[in-house]
Amino acid sequence: MRYIWIGLAGLCFVLGAIGVIVPLLPTTPFMLAAVALASKGSPRFAHWIRQHRLAGPAIRHWEHERAISSRAKGVAVATLIFSAVVIWLTIPSLAVRIGVTVLLTGIGTWLVTRATPSPRQKS
Repeated sequence: MRYIWIGLAGLCFVLGAIGVIVPLLPTTPFMLAAVALASKGSPRFAHWIRQHRLAGPAIRHWEHERAISSRAKGVAVATLIFSAVVIWLTIPSLAVRIGVTVLLTGIGTWLVTRATPSPRQKS
């Protein structure tokens, strides 16, 4: 079972890394899932993810304060807006365009209403 947890954690980490580049593929939820899964199979892998130069600070902020940095919020909202524009320009169905826009607006609203990390947690 340990290897299944490690494999799933690795998969989530890779998907999260891809999400940095690909719009609509979320990075942070995959990284958080990777840490949770790795914790069950390999505490050493979970520690490595938490200490990762790029993913670590966001994970630690979320775990300690349920906070998202202003930069991450800005990038996420810009990506959501870009995605909505692409949907409106490429999808013929008005119902789908409206539905996706409402969903993206809800996600954006949730993101911007999260706390930002306190100065003591800026690592």
